Amino acid sequence: MNMSTDHDHSSSRVSRRDLLWTTVAGTGAALIGLGEGASAAPPRAQHRTVAGMPFEAKSDVRMALVGCGGRGGGMLRNFLGVEHLEVTAVCDLVQEHALKAQATVERAGHRPPAVYAGAEREFEKLMKRDDVDFAYIASPWDWHVPMAVAAMENGKHAFVEVPAATTIEDCWKLVETAERTRRHCIMLENCCYGESELLVLNMVRAGMFGDLLHGEGAYLHDLRRILNSDRGEGLWRRLPHTTHNGNLYPTHGLGPVANYMGINRGDRFDYLVSMSSPARGLDAWREAHVPKDSPKWKEKYICGDRNTSLIKTANGLTITLVHDVVNAEPYDRINLIQGVKGIFRDYPPRIYFDGAEKEEFTPVDKYKAEYGHRLWKLQGEQAQKLGGHGGMDFLMVYRLVECMQKGLAPDMDVYDAAAWSAPGPLSEASVKQGSAPVKFPDFTRGRWKEKRTGLA
Repeated sequence: MNMSTDHDHSSSRVSRRDLLWTTVAGTGAALIGLGEGASAAPPRAQHRTVAGMPFEAKSDVRMALVGCGGRGGGMLRNFLGVEHLEVTAVCDLVQEHALKAQATVERAGHRPPAVYAGAEREFEKLMKRDDVDFAYIASPWDWHVPMAVAAMENGKHAFVEVPAATTIEDCWKLVETAERTRRHCIMLENCCYGESELLVLNMVRAGMFGDLLHGEGAYLHDLRRILNSDRGEGLWRRLPHTTHNGNLYPTHGLGPVANYMGINRGDRFDYLVSMSSPARGLDAWREAHVPKDSPKWKEKYICGDRNTSLIKTANGLTITLVHDVVNAEPYDRINLIQGVKGIFRDYPPRIYFDGAEKEEFTPVDKYKAEYGHRLWKLQGEQAQKLGGHGGMDFLMVYRLVECMQKGLAPDMDVYDAAAWSAPGPLSEASVKQGSAPVKFPDFTRGRWKEKRTGLA
């Protein structure tokens, strides 16, 4: 299996066959209209939670990179910017990409990592090494769970790109493996570490917005050229649009809102309803840009261009979640949180509080001195120097390594990975049932009621 997001066209036949999503039809139907027990999860007494479980403190942290393509290669530079971190192994189906990653590590002044490449199960050999503390997994979506499970089964923590899983069954597999092996599985939702997101999180915790009511998140990004590329993500990321109709990529918009609301830390997602627009964007792009002899003309796109889901939490809060990557629209994650005392709305970041002289939004800059997050104050300059989505990528990996070095619990855990990924298959189940309400499984088995600190 290809673990890269950037490889030559000769490997596309394997990718196109193997990277199709597992159907959620049966899972979704089983959840429609059912309560908290809909997941058929084992009882709580059989499991030891990993919520709040600290890492074993290590002054020097060792990592393996699994998937050295566009995302993995880019993130590698951020990891190499963190002190006392060593990359001991790299892995990709395409040997050229694994060797490129190895060279990147050497240029940074580190020892060359071992290379695993040329076969789709090479990652299993890597996971058996005894000099890896965590595996960073930047493969195509359908390989996230097998690779994360292999890491945890071999005593490594798994840091997984988004979404962590694409079926409810696989969400549970991550949760149960983490609990059984006592290893963390963390979905690397970088958007939680943006400057605005962390600023607003501090303001929410300080009570500036009062009791919370509503949040909004989205992934609105014109990816038509990338999806139709004959290399990289174009070899696999377009295919779910031919097999699924729902929110294919929910976590960028949802993660920050979940943090504001304390999801899995005093509240949880209860149920959602979802609807999709007609599928038009990829057809229009193909008509305008794709040669008539291309095999892309044999594809039938069924995923509605714009999926809109409404989520209700156990405490009664509401969330709007939107996805559209196949139409002309500027990048936007919406990133809204509203309480009885005020509202924050992003793109651009602006805020309004009750009692303001004018009924209009104002910039958030004046709040940075008091409520700016310590990570941005401490490492913001280095983060922006390295780049990576405005600095959020570096701050995320810096914080992860900091938690490992100091023996702290991570900001996000496997229960967040499962809950934030679940709207993918659940939205499809709701759409198939005429926008019927679909219950979220309680991946915490009731422990969501235990308030604890999230992102620090």
